[in-house]
This record gives sequence, C-alpha cells and structure tokens, in this order.
Amino acid sequence: MLLKLKGLVQDKHLLDNFNTYLDLLIEQQHKAMEHSDNATLMYRSQGAVATLRRLKLLREEVLGVKNEKTNGSI
Repeated sequence: MLLKLKGLVQDKHLLDNFNTYLDLLIEQQHKAMEHSDNATLMYRSQGAVATLRRLKLLREEVLGVKNEKTNGSI
C-alpha cells in the first residue's frame, strides 16, 4: 500500500508543499490547545498533532519499506 504513495514522496516540490500544509495544521492545533479549557478538546488536539507529525514522516516510511526489505536479507 505504501508503494502507491511513492509518487508523492519522490516529488520534492509537492512533498514540501504538503509538509508546509501539515505545519500550518499543527500550528492551528497548538493554538486550540492554548485556548482550550476543556480537557477532552485538549486531548483531541494532542492526538491530532501526533497524527500530523506522523504524516510528516511519510517519506521515510514509504521509502523505508525498500530499505527494510534489503536490510532483512543481510
């Protein structure tokens, strides 16, 4: 499944724009956490930030699939 995303992660311009968008969303969630007085909303924002940060590692995850296959055969 990850190999289907290879086109996205190999296009540097597209990936840079995607990461910039993720940074904007992370910043919005941080602001929501700062202004929240509701614990549930704060926990949801923390989860959203964790998910967005994981998406920022998408390139390494997609391209790492190849490396794991080759490293396992050593």
